Amino acid sequence: MRIMISCGEPSGDLYAGALAAEILAREPSADVFGFGGRRLAEAGARLVGDFQGLSVTGLTEAIRVLPRSFAMLRRLTAAARERRPDVFVAVDFPDFNFRLMAKLHALGIPVVYYISPQLWAWRAGRMRTMKRLVTRVLVIFPFEEELYRRAGVPVEFVGHPLVDLVRVGQPRAALLRERGLDPAAPTVALLPGSRPNELRRIVPAMAASLPLIRARVPRVQFLVAAAPNLRDELFSPLVETLGAGRPVILRERTDDVLAASDVVLTASGTATVQAALHERPMVVVYRLSPVTYRLGKPFVRVDTYAMVNLVAGTRIVPELIQEDFTAERVADETVRFLTDGDLHARTRDELRRVRQKLGESGASGRAAAAVLAVARTHNLQP
Repeated sequence: MRIMISCGEPSGDLYAGALAAEILAREPSADVFGFGGRRLAEAGARLVGDFQGLSVTGLTEAIRVLPRSFAMLRRLTAAARERRPDVFVAVDFPDFNFRLMAKLHALGIPVVYYISPQLWAWRAGRMRTMKRLVTRVLVIFPFEEELYRRAGVPVEFVGHPLVDLVRVGQPRAALLRERGLDPAAPTVALLPGSRPNELRRIVPAMAASLPLIRARVPRVQFLVAAAPNLRDELFSPLVETLGAGRPVILRERTDDVLAASDVVLTASGTATVQAALHERPMVVVYRLSPVTYRLGKPFVRVDTYAMVNLVAGTRIVPELIQEDFTAERVADETVRFLTDGDLHARTRDELRRVRQKLGESGASGRAAAAVLAVARTHNLQP
């Protein structure tokens, strides 16, 4: 049995790696190959291409990597033509994966879309493409299932894989003492994103907020969760802002950082779900290039961006997007959570309800079973 997987960013690589591990646990002789990163490779998949350098956000940024994207598209299409997989699994990364799945569908390869694109938020016209090309969609948020079902797209809610993947390796007190910090002091986790272009737009304003927070909460301390493969200089504004008592950076230990925090200051994205699973009140920020934001805003069909608010069905944590993302606003919202015990407790209660909506444990296993069912059906065809 041959299974091809494509993911194009760190969060997708995390999910794809967990999926591949579950597939190989059920079918040890399966040939799993495709496009991804370290997590997918470590799970036992053979990488035809690595997404390093191709993961960006925004229109202007995407244009710059188009030549490499098209070269990778040709390489993966050639690999599929040669290996003839029994199923192709697209994991998020829609701008790339929509092109790839169209080419593979034309080769007669069934497509499973896992971590489906946010068609309910914008570019709803892509639903027609999903209906035409995809054999099954595996969604990770409960409200998505009905949207796809109404559109006539075969769909299954498998739950969120982070429910299983969230693991704390070191308790708060031990981690903070080890890093020279005070376990009794208020602690803010900083999660500025996973792509270099995200950090270039987000880190400066985030860094400028830190002295403002400390001026109002003098004992506050900061931990930075750094995504893998990001250069140190991308974080330098955070380190240089405070001088003494500057933030401590930990790489690839996001769960430990979140577990050790009282409040989280995070870029919008998967990190908001991860913070919700730790039940940590958060301030969500994001900034795109002005051109990308102006061009995209008319097509956005939701009035809230953070996934945790979308799952909750109401705005339970503040969102500071584009021009609202200022150092002063960030400081105000962060200090509110640090100083208002009732607000902090109410928000944790709301986040606990969000966690319950994300499904039971075993999401990656359920996704693997669905992928294998499609592959076996194709494998049996003459």
